[in-house]
Amino acid sequence: MTETRYVYNFGANEADGSAAMKKLLGGKGANLAEMTRLGLPVPPGFTVSTAACLAYLAEHQRFPDGLEDEALEALALLESRMGLRFGDASGPLLVSVRSGAAISMPGMMDTVLNLGLNDETVAGLGELTGNPRFAWDSYRRFIQMYANVVMGLRTDILEQYLERAKDIEDCLLDSELSVDALKNLVADYKQTVLDLSGTAFPQDPREQLWNAIAAVFRSWNTRRAVDYRNSEGIAHDLGTAVNVQAMVFGNMGEDSATGVAFTRDPKTGQQRFFGEWLPNAQGEDVVAGVRTPQPINLASGALSDDVTLEAAMPKVYEELVRLYHVLERHYRDMQDIEFTIQQGRLWMLQTRTGKRSPRAEVRIAVDMANEGLITRNEAILRVRTETIERLLHPQIDPSAERAVIATGLGASPGAATGKVVFFADDAVERAGRGEAVILVRRETSPEDIHGMLSARGILTARGGMTSHAAVVARGISKPCIVGAGEIDVDSVARTMTCGDVVVHEGDILTLDGGDGSVMLGEMPTIQPEPTADLHELMGWVDAVRRLKVYTNADTPRDCQIARDFGAEGIGLCRTEHMFFDEERIMAVREMILADDEQGRRRALEKILPMQRGDFRGIYKVMDGLPVIIRLLDPPLHEFLPQTEREIAALAEELGVDAEELDARNRALHEVNPMLGHRGCRLGLTFPEIYEMQVRAILEAAVEAVREDGVAVKPLIMIPLVGHVRELAFLREVVDATARRVLAEGETDVPYQVGTMIELPRACLTADEIAAEADFFSFGTNDLTQTTFGISRDDCPRFLPLYVDVGILPIDPFVSLDSAVCELVRMATEKGRAVKPGLSIGICGEHGGEPRSVAFCHSVGLDYVSCSPPRIPVARLAAAHAALAEAS
Repeated sequence: MTETRYVYNFGANEADGSAAMKKLLGGKGANLAEMTRLGLPVPPGFTVSTAACLAYLAEHQRFPDGLEDEALEALALLESRMGLRFGDASGPLLVSVRSGAAISMPGMMDTVLNLGLNDETVAGLGELTGNPRFAWDSYRRFIQMYANVVMGLRTDILEQYLERAKDIEDCLLDSELSVDALKNLVADYKQTVLDLSGTAFPQDPREQLWNAIAAVFRSWNTRRAVDYRNSEGIAHDLGTAVNVQAMVFGNMGEDSATGVAFTRDPKTGQQRFFGEWLPNAQGEDVVAGVRTPQPINLASGALSDDVTLEAAMPKVYEELVRLYHVLERHYRDMQDIEFTIQQGRLWMLQTRTGKRSPRAEVRIAVDMANEGLITRNEAILRVRTETIERLLHPQIDPSAERAVIATGLGASPGAATGKVVFFADDAVERAGRGEAVILVRRETSPEDIHGMLSARGILTARGGMTSHAAVVARGISKPCIVGAGEIDVDSVARTMTCGDVVVHEGDILTLDGGDGSVMLGEMPTIQPEPTADLHELMGWVDAVRRLKVYTNADTPRDCQIARDFGAEGIGLCRTEHMFFDEERIMAVREMILADDEQGRRRALEKILPMQRGDFRGIYKVMDGLPVIIRLLDPPLHEFLPQTEREIAALAEELGVDAEELDARNRALHEVNPMLGHRGCRLGLTFPEIYEMQVRAILEAAVEAVREDGVAVKPLIMIPLVGHVRELAFLREVVDATARRVLAEGETDVPYQVGTMIELPRACLTADEIAAEADFFSFGTNDLTQTTFGISRDDCPRFLPLYVDVGILPIDPFVSLDSAVCELVRMATEKGRAVKPGLSIGICGEHGGEPRSVAFCHSVGLDYVSCSPPRIPVARLAAAHAALAEAS
């Protein structure tokens, strides 16, 4: 035995490992050990650890010292437990070789079944079982899988031989092929392997075993596995374990079967046993989707009871139900289980935490908390922030007329519209050009994962609710329809035929992953209503989070949407957005083009009632909640026309000379406007603009209090302050205007004046600025670009490269950069050293990004502010942060 142990046995109710050892044994190996310890019927075997995989990959694909001795010792124990010998012609032991990473990656890595068969053992297996047809069927399956997984050969030619054999014998299913047909297939397969590889199919079972283990190790670094880990945020240094397990056979006749089941509905989360099965088949037939399986019970969607496992094998089904209850209670989560029935005996091959749709993720968490299986806090932690975001994605308008051309199984809910593509690489290429695409396949394989990640939705002609396409789509929250048997996919011609309708590559389809409808053309969508489960969950969320969640909103309508999403205030009301309305843009342009202050004030008088009405509408919606209003920020030239035609039209409308207008336009032009005449610099140059806006804010507040009977909490924010004297000067402008307005209205309206911290100098001098501010709001969009010296408008040309090559871990405009975090931390500490109760939050786009929200919690900010649809995400992220801190 070496100092580092690589092999762990399980079988006969004993196991060297347990569920707690997922990092070392992978999820599959750890759970096989755990099920064995629980006394479940698990075929015995052994697990080669992730440490062996990492050593193999690190040593340039050489097995570590000591592994072979450990594996041979484990193989001998397996032989004694099964009463069979590996490679023995009369009593051959066959094994499966399966991958198993610490974090579930369904379908992403490799599996080989029936390993140990060769020209001698296939005859021995036929004699041992009295079923030569089963033996030869197992052999042809083994050659096909081994050729693909271990030898790296394309197996579409082997598939063609299989289809031809079925045509010759006029049968629909491969399970109907005769022994002679299967023998001929094996001969054809072996010859094809020799032709394609130049090497004969290996006959030594031990050579087969070591080659298969090596292939599974290598599959950790396949493109599909890397793409999946990138998509799911899984580390690349975990490695995969390999599980070598005695074969049990679901293809031994009509009293044998294979299946996959979920302890709850993975699509809806409903508390019902849900699954599919295939008689006389092996597990890969279900998972790969090459045959469309049958529901295991009526609750799984069977149209009649005679096709269900419950009806065909009632005692086996009853035992399976008992075991699923055992597993769900033990693991305290919804389980995805694989099983095989060999001549009427049930065997459990796998259990793992089941992938589920966003809707199901919420419902299962809430239901399990209410059932007492988990706590409410555990339920909160089990729902991912991205789940909430996806759950609130648009859905097809139910009132719209649907041009349905086909129907399949709605495997993963949601609406998706895009151009049809038939290959994964094409999906990636078109999506990279900004096109929305729908990936259409006969069935998907793990090699399609990069295309599935790039597509808006997935449609397959074959497969069931537990097929590769269905499981992966639910895991990555992509709308998906499987088993659409009405469609004929011709990938060579790049067409999809549904009856008389021929859909070509590039045509637009819409998928409804909820009911399985395939529609021609683009369909209108609506914003879905949050479910009762989500409402209940968010109530628990709000009870544990400390951070308040505000919204960025500029109109009463947006404010109402935000309140419906749970907003507790407005963190950023951008007053300039109100200027672009067609009815008021002319007055704004007149103000900008005025020659003097008097002219500007005349134009501002036209704008005043418009802004006042906007603010009053917002106050009525927010009714007592804080409303932070940012005074004018962008450069003035953004409001002016840019083309000659637009300039001529404006000159005619204003009654001014076009050349004079163009000269004024050019005079406002700046080389770098985002660092130019904007923000508080505009207020200092043209204080009458800020005076008008403050008047509108407070006159609206007076009217809202006196006439609408609502409480108001206006907070006036001065943008782009870099020096305390800028804030001091403009605060006096605000306060002087406020005194006049409140005196005129004979109403006392409390208000606050604060600033947006969005420049590094403001962070460095935050203690000085705090003396003049009632609150801070970090504008993290501008703070990020001024910290990096990067224009956020131009950086898409090069910033993705920084992420791809590892210079940056993530786009800093998506998630707060560490240096920006340090500036926020410094400014918060400096500000509160002067004013301990200083209210501080952020209002950049980072306010709805979970990692950034967690940071804001950690440094003690009071609130985050984000766009309305991201409010539930921010609320959940804030709760996650609070629970993480408490633990």
